[in-house]
Amino acid sequence: MSETVPTREAIEIAHKRVEPFIHHTPVMTSQFLNDLSGAELFFKCENLQKIGAFKARGGLNSILSLSPDQLENGITTHSSGNHAQAIAFAAAKVGAKAFIVMPENSPLVKINAVKGYGATITFCENTQEERERVVQEIISETGATFIHPFNNYEVITGQATAAKELIEDVQDKLDAIIAPVGGGGLLCGTALSAHYFSPGTKVYAGEPEGAADAVLSFRSDKIQKAPYVKTIADGLLTTLGDKTFPIIKAYVTDILTVSDEEIVGAMRYLWERMKIVVEPSGAVSLAAVLKNKELFAGKKIGIILTGGNVDLGKLPF
Repeated sequence: MSETVPTREAIEIAHKRVEPFIHHTPVMTSQFLNDLSGAELFFKCENLQKIGAFKARGGLNSILSLSPDQLENGITTHSSGNHAQAIAFAAAKVGAKAFIVMPENSPLVKINAVKGYGATITFCENTQEERERVVQEIISETGATFIHPFNNYEVITGQATAAKELIEDVQDKLDAIIAPVGGGGLLCGTALSAHYFSPGTKVYAGEPEGAADAVLSFRSDKIQKAPYVKTIADGLLTTLGDKTFPIIKAYVTDILTVSDEEIVGAMRYLWERMKIVVEPSGAVSLAAVLKNKELFAGKKIGIILTGGNVDLGKLPF
């Protein structure tokens, strides 16, 4: 596996590698949301991606980068849902076993999808420590290769392909791109793609107030945990890693926090006005733009809608 920050060439190679297996998702616009925000918004619809989330890109790139020896005993990871699906999906594509550790309170829609791709699920308490402990047990028992959900350069390189497509598809140069931040894999990939393919395009992150570790880390120059964790955005609960944090510090302009109420409001606009299914974590970027209108007023803004895996029995509206 790569031990260096992804280069422009690495992102281009990753894009060619994953292209046969993914959707080139559409970029959509909304006059209503342009008027509401005072900006020109371009939505990269990764909610329409294979597995219903951008994570298919990183999962595929990481697994397609492994040698036959590394695949022989299977793949393992820990995830509350979308990365779990990505690894299960990608492992099935190459005929490898997948051993997935999921928190016991993961959304049912994501659990069922992981099972549907043929993976073996082990449930654990929803703490980072428990996730990592159970994964280590699986590695000891099976010899499986571990693919970290975000703190892995192949994963980051795969996630970078979403912003690369967005930049290429929006002919006019974007003033900024905004992505949600959990562990930072997508944000890092987005920031690197902007740096290489659209110099001058700023990159921002949206983060839930109820999982505000990245903003604390960003401001204090060291990786911090959130003071409390309570948010509807279940895909953004993890803290930054030693690979993601330095990239974020180097290439991201700022991290903007939003409340659960603001996330649900943005999610509702996307459902009602754009007629697209977006999960709470996927609506965080729009929520951050609507909360910070003066920052983005009159500008061309790319927004990555990260996923659409919603538990329809537990809609927040």
